Amino acid sequence: MFKSVLVANRGEIACRVFRTARRMGIRTIAVHSEADADALHVREADDAVLIGPAPARESYLDAAKVLQAAKDKGAEAIHPGYGFLSENADFAEAVEAAGLIWIGPKPHSIRAMGLKDAAKKLMIEAGVPVTPGYQGEDQSIETLTAEAARIGFPVLIKAVAGGGGKGMKLVERAEDFADGLASAQREGQSSFGDPRVLIESYITRPRHIEVQVFGDGRGEVVHLFERDCSLQRRHQKVIEEAPAPGMDQATRDAVTAAAVRAAKAVDYRGAGTIEFIADASDGLRADRIWFMEMNTRLQVEHPVTEAITGVDLVEWQFRVAAGEPIPLKQDQLSITGWAMEARLYAEDPATGFLPSIGRLEHFKLPSPLMGEGPGMGVTAVGDRDSDSALPGQGFTPNPTLPPSRGKGSVRVDTGAYEGGEVSQFYDPMIAKLIVHEDTREAAAQALADACAQVEVWPVRTNAGFLVRCLEHPRFVAGDVDTGFIAAEGEGLIPTSSMEAVASGVQILADDAGWASYGPEVPGPWDAYTAGLMGWRLNRQAGAPIPVDVGGQRFMANAAFGSGYSYTVDLGDGPMVVRRQPGARKTGTRPVLTVQDRSFHYIRRDEKAVIFDRGLSVAVGMAVVVATGSTAASDGALRAPMPGKIVSVPVKAGDAVTRGQPVVALEAMKMEHALTAPFDGVVEAINVTPGDQVPADAVLAVVTKGS
Repeated sequence: MFKSVLVANRGEIACRVFRTARRMGIRTIAVHSEADADALHVREADDAVLIGPAPARESYLDAAKVLQAAKDKGAEAIHPGYGFLSENADFAEAVEAAGLIWIGPKPHSIRAMGLKDAAKKLMIEAGVPVTPGYQGEDQSIETLTAEAARIGFPVLIKAVAGGGGKGMKLVERAEDFADGLASAQREGQSSFGDPRVLIESYITRPRHIEVQVFGDGRGEVVHLFERDCSLQRRHQKVIEEAPAPGMDQATRDAVTAAAVRAAKAVDYRGAGTIEFIADASDGLRADRIWFMEMNTRLQVEHPVTEAITGVDLVEWQFRVAAGEPIPLKQDQLSITGWAMEARLYAEDPATGFLPSIGRLEHFKLPSPLMGEGPGMGVTAVGDRDSDSALPGQGFTPNPTLPPSRGKGSVRVDTGAYEGGEVSQFYDPMIAKLIVHEDTREAAAQALADACAQVEVWPVRTNAGFLVRCLEHPRFVAGDVDTGFIAAEGEGLIPTSSMEAVASGVQILADDAGWASYGPEVPGPWDAYTAGLMGWRLNRQAGAPIPVDVGGQRFMANAAFGSGYSYTVDLGDGPMVVRRQPGARKTGTRPVLTVQDRSFHYIRRDEKAVIFDRGLSVAVGMAVVVATGSTAASDGALRAPMPGKIVSVPVKAGDAVTRGQPVVALEAMKMEHALTAPFDGVVEAINVTPGDQVPADAVLAVVTKGS
C-alpha cells in the first residue's frame, strides 16, 4: 500500500477521501486555489499546496500544477475525487508517466466512456441496450436539426463530454432547437472544452437508475446494486436513494448484469457508475431501461451505496489501485435497509434557485447519530490533531465513512464550516446529508428531519425545499420521475410559517420594548424604534407595528403575557410565544415555542432570524418609505449574482417579447438567461460577452413599446 496521497480536488470530496486515508495510515496532501486558502479540506490535510488563482481553469483544472504539487510534496498516489480532472485521460496518463499511482480507471477506459457518442456505440457492440438518438460525427447545425426532427420532439441535447446536467438542454419544439443547441454547445465548451453534442429521444416519464460497479482492471467486475437518482432539478440530482423503489429482483438482475457487461467492455478498474434511463410509465421493466452513459469516477451519491452494503468505496479504490484484488466477491455483497442522500446547495428556491454566495456567519448541520460502522465520528474544524477549532466554533459533524447497516444513523459530508466562504467560482453544493434506515418510509422521514435541522445564515440554502420534497405524498409513495420537481412546482418552495414570523416579532418586541403591558398600558419605546418608525412615544396601547419578512409586510401587535410569554397577533388571531428561561445563563441554545412548534433563532443586523424546518426567516422592522420615492425601472435587467457574460443575443433598438433571452450570465458552473420582462424594445445593452460583472449590475434595459 502506498504511504501518501494527494487529492486533486476540493470541498467535501477531498475531506471524505482524507478520512479514509487517515484511518489507513496514509499521509494526506491537499491542493487549493487562492480562494480556498482557509477551506476545510486544506485544514484537514497533513500538507497543502497553493496551485493558482480562484478560477478553476487556473488552479484545480491545471493538470501541470497539480502534478508538480504531487512531485514537490512526495506524493505516491493521486486521487482525483469527482469533477475537475477526475475523467481526464490525459491527466491520468501524465500521473502514471510520472511514476505515481493513479487512483482511477485506466486512461483508455476513461477515453472509451468519456464521450457519450462513442460510449453508446461501444455499448451497442457489447449488447447493452441504449437510448434511441443521434451520436454522429457530423456536428453541422443542418444535420443536427434534421436528426432532431427525425427522432421527434421533445429531444435532449447533451454535450458529448458533459456531466452533472451541464451542457444538457431539453427542447420541446422545433423552433427552439437552435437556441437550445447553441446554449448546450457553449456550456460544453466552457465546462469541458468540447462543444460537440449528441441528441436523444426524451422519455416523458423517465427515471434515472444507475448501477455502482467496481473492477480490478484484470477482468473481474462486481456490482454493488442500483441507486435511484430520479429526483432532479434541471438535470441536476437533488435526492438519491438505494435501492430503487419498485425494483423487482428480475429487473435488478437484468440491469446489474448489463452494467457489469458495460464495465468489462472497457477493461474497467476502480469505482464507476453505469447510468440508465428507464421509462416508468408502466413501472420498472427490464425491457424499458436503456444505457445513458458511464461516469468513470466515484459519484457524489456513493454514500447511499456504502450505507446499504457496508463497504467503504474509497478504501476499495486505494486497495485496487495498489494492486490488491477487489475485497469482496459478488456473492458476498447484499442489500441491507434503505439509504437516502440529500444535496444541500447554497441557493435560494424563492428566487428561482439562484446560487447564493457569501460568508457562512451561522452554519449548523444536524449532529450524526453514531452507528457501529468503522470510522464514524466527528471531525473538529481546525487542527485535526488537537481539541482546538476555529475561534468561537466548536465542532462540525463530518463523518465520512459508511454508517452502520440498519442502525438508523445520519451521516454528514461537508467541506464548509461556520465562518467560511461560499465562492462564486465553484459548485454551490455545501454538504450532503445521508440517512440509513430499515425501510424507505423511515429513511424519507429521517432525512426530512435531518434537513429540517439545517441552520444557515445569511447564505440561503435549499434545506426547506428538500424537506418539502421528502414529505410530499408522491415521493413518500415512491411515485417519482425526473419531472417530479417541475410538476409539483410552487408547492415545493418553502414559505415562512406564521408561527416563525410570530417568533421573530416576539424577539423584536423584547429587544425594542414596544410590546404593551396589557390592554390599557403602553410599553416603553427605545430611541431606535421611535426614530426609525416616526411613531409617537405615547402611542395608543396595542397599536400595530409594521414588520418585514423578506419584502412581505405584516402589521403586528405584541403584548406581554405571564411568565416568559408574549401574545403576538399578525391579523389572524393571537398566538402565544414562549421563551425558554435561563438559556443565556446556562449557555444552551435559546428556543421559542409557538403553539406546538419550537424554533431556534439568532439576532443579526437588527433582525431576528428564525430557523423554520430548513428555512431561515428574517423578521425586521419595516422601514416606512416617503411618498413619491421611486424604484428602479421594471425593465432594468440586473445581475442576480457575480459572473461572466457569455452571450448577448440582442442589440439596442431590437424589439423583444416577454420571456425572450436578452443576456446570458455564467456563474457557479451554470448558465443563467435573463429575459425580457414584457414586450418592448431594448433601450440599452451595457455589457459584452466576456465581461465580469458584480451582483446587481444593470446589464440591459428594456422599455415597453408604445
